[in-house]
Amino acid sequence: MKKLRFVILLLAAASIFAIHAQAQVIVIANPGVKATEISKNDLRDVFTGAATALPGGGNVVPILLKAGTVHEEFLQAYIGKNDTAYRAGWRSLVFSGQASMPKSLETDAAVVEFVAHNQGAIGYIGKATPHEGVKVLTVK
Repeated sequence: MKKLRFVILLLAAASIFAIHAQAQVIVIANPGVKATEISKNDLRDVFTGAATALPGGGNVVPILLKAGTVHEEFLQAYIGKNDTAYRAGWRSLVFSGQASMPKSLETDAAVVEFVAHNQGAIGYIGKATPHEGVKVLTVK
């Protein structure tokens, strides 16, 4: 009975973390991107190299943070992988000649700056980061 209670508490804690993570990360895009919202599946496809365009038109280019809490929260909430597994998937695509590794930037501010000035760029930042010059996409 104690093990069952522990498992239930562990699952509840994981659910709370996932909800918290989604609330702390926002997805941004260059203002030229037509979309105003993106499904979780389409977001995963773009950031894993399975898609280069959003439904409704427009090629997009994913921009990553190199590391940190926001990066880890994004991967867990929207990709379902840790950083090691995520980068291994990209390396597989790169080495097979199917894709090029996305650009990785050091800070949220650098992601905002890059996304604001590069057509089709899509990235993620912490919710509290100033993000003038970019469009926030609603993840549904």
